[in-house]
Amino acid sequence: MKTSYFIFVVAAVLSAVCFHDATAFQPTKNPSRNSNKPLKGSSLHMTVLSYNGKKKDFKPGSPLKSAVESLGVKPKYSCRKGDCASCQLTVGGQRMRPCVAKVPPEPRLKSLQEKGLEIK
Repeated sequence: MKTSYFIFVVAAVLSAVCFHDATAFQPTKNPSRNSNKPLKGSSLHMTVLSYNGKKKDFKPGSPLKSAVESLGVKPKYSCRKGDCASCQLTVGGQRMRPCVAKVPPEPRLKSLQEKGLEIK
């Protein structure tokens, strides 16, 4: 009698633990496929760069070299590896080497998002 009661209790506990949530056996939803909201880091967030009044949108993480050249900036390159710093520019107040740097992420301040990060 005691062993059958013990087996019953163990079976009840196991079934409660294993089969408590029937959705555990359903396929998971992929938020990138089913959601209309933009994901963090998606291409909808662009960084605005400006030079001499000219503004353009660029995808964060894209090569800074091509971004500044499309704005008309012509840095002086020597090594093209980031060692010599001859191409160094100021982008939004930060010194960057366009030969190896990437376009920075979109700034958090709304005024900078609209005005753009100034290249000097």
